[in-house]
Amino acid sequence: MTDVATAKATENRAETAGLAEGGKPPFVSRSVLVTGGNRGIGLAVARRLAADGHKVAVTHRASGAPEGLFGVECDVTDYDAVDAAFTAVEEHQGPVEVLVANAGLNSDMLIMRMTEEQFLKVIDANLTGVFRVAKRASRNMVKKRFGRYIFMGSVVGLTGLPGQANYAASKAGLVGMARSLTRELGSRSITANVVAPGLIDTDMVRAMDPKYQETALQAIPLGRIGKPEEVAGVVSFLASEDAGYISGAVIPVDGGLGMGH
Repeated sequence: MTDVATAKATENRAETAGLAEGGKPPFVSRSVLVTGGNRGIGLAVARRLAADGHKVAVTHRASGAPEGLFGVECDVTDYDAVDAAFTAVEEHQGPVEVLVANAGLNSDMLIMRMTEEQFLKVIDANLTGVFRVAKRASRNMVKKRFGRYIFMGSVVGLTGLPGQANYAASKAGLVGMARSLTRELGSRSITANVVAPGLIDTDMVRAMDPKYQETALQAIPLGRIGKPEEVAGVVSFLASEDAGYISGAVIPVDGGLGMGH
C-alpha cells in the first residue's frame, strides 16, 4: 500500500471510530447559514437547527432577523452582498460549515404570457442565487475538509406544474448542481443534497388559488398539507453527523405527491 493510501485508510478509520465504538456519532455544533431564514420553511429550519445546538445565522431582506437568531441582510442575486453576508457570519460564529440554501421566489404565468424578465428573475434568485452562496461557502468547506450543502428544492422541480416553467426549471436545476458538487467535492467530506417539499403551510401556498389547493390536496396520498417543521426535521438530519454518507440525494417531503419521480 502506498503512503498516500495508508494515510487515507488511517483517516477513514479515525472518522468512523466514534460510530463504531459508541453506536452513534457524537454531536458536533456547526456554524450554519440559512438563506431566507426569516419566515416560512427557512425560519422553521433555522429554529430547529438552533434547538439542535448549532450556531445559526439567517439571511433576510428588509424584514429583519427573527428574534433570537443572528441575521444579516442579503440579496442572493448580488454576489457582493453574498460575500459581505458571509464575512459577517464568519466574524460572528466562524466559517460556514452547513449551508441551507432556501431563499427564493416565484412569479407564475403560463409560458405563452411569461416574459423573459419573469423567467430570468426566478432563475437568478432560485438557481443562480444558490450558485452564488454555494461558491462562497466552498472556500472554507474545502479548507476544513467538511461541509454540508442542503438545497431547498420542490416537488414541482420533479413533476412540473402549469404556470411555473420558471420555478420548476430553477428547482430542477438544484438537483444537477447538488450532484455535480457531490462529484466535485465529495472527496473532501462535503455532501450536497436536495430537500423537495410538496404542499407546505407557508405564505406562498396560502396565496395560491383555492381551487388549485383543493385539487393538489386530493392528489396527496396522506391527504393533508405539510408543516414547515416537518421539512425542518429532514434538514436537521442532513446537517447531522448521521448523514455523512448521504450525498447527491433528493429527499421528498410531500406526503407522497411526487412518487415515482
